[in-house]
Amino acid sequence: MLDASEPLLKIRNLTKTFGVPGGQVHAVNDVSFDIPRGSITGLVGESGSGKTTLGRTLLRLVEPTSGSTIFDGEDLNALSTRDMRDMRRRMQIIFQDPVSSLNPRLKVGAIIAEGLKAHGIGTAQTRRDTVADLLEEVGLKPEHMNRFPHEFSGGQRQRIGIARALALEPEFIVADESVSALDVSIQAQVLNLLLDLRERRNLTMLFIAHDLSVVEYLCDQIAVMYLGRIAEIGPAKPLYATPSHPYTEALLSAIPMPDPLIERSRTILRGDIPSPLKPPSGCVFRTRCAHAADECAQGEPQSVTVGAGHLSYCKKTKEIYARA
Repeated sequence: MLDASEPLLKIRNLTKTFGVPGGQVHAVNDVSFDIPRGSITGLVGESGSGKTTLGRTLLRLVEPTSGSTIFDGEDLNALSTRDMRDMRRRMQIIFQDPVSSLNPRLKVGAIIAEGLKAHGIGTAQTRRDTVADLLEEVGLKPEHMNRFPHEFSGGQRQRIGIARALALEPEFIVADESVSALDVSIQAQVLNLLLDLRERRNLTMLFIAHDLSVVEYLCDQIAVMYLGRIAEIGPAKPLYATPSHPYTEALLSAIPMPDPLIERSRTILRGDIPSPLKPPSGCVFRTRCAHAADECAQGEPQSVTVGAGHLSYCKKTKEIYARA
């Protein structure tokens, strides 16, 4: 194990390309950032920005095209299939759709115990005891293990998905839009559960979402993704208070205000997100950016440091957001 001060994950130049009719799609394009131990890192962006592909590529559920993911000192992309299978005990995923991700033919007990059985952990009775404990930990009852997924509400099914992810006692979890399909009141319960589990189990998480108010509540660090690239990354509070990329600013301006009498100044993006088959040259955001200049089309933007651990990938960051 590495020193606790070291990030649990170091993502370096990670790229995932899909071949499609008419060319190639760079779903994840040269992405680099760290995920600190015990933290929750939020990953936000519009639909089609590559968030889910990035999360699954980190776990090698989707094989990367190039780059590296260093997990606790080991490059996951260099591991053999056998070694990666052992590593999967330490990293799990909570899927977005709690309906399609649970096998309708299996009872809840069998679903949660599936990973334990696959890795040869425990006996039938000890696995049953573990499932009962996990169900209680996520706010359900031990007797629920004898029911089928369709007998539960959406929020309860997501709790079952969380229990399944916890069964192997992982250190790292990717939560892929894990509350987006839930009612607001149920969202709050699940978010509080995730925070409680982080503290109790010292979990590290990548929380993928499109609701920025949810991410602000839950996460320590935020990464903003656009068309396969990181646009901005930094600690949650500074990033929300002083966004340093035009795309981040536009996303934050779209968050509804809780007080209807207070009107937020909106930054309206022009046009639609470009096709990933033919991304713009230079900065991929320039075709929708009100501050774009000729230089933005020449070469990809490099990171600009705007604060401690706060980076913006915009050539005009210092000019647009000059601090007094």
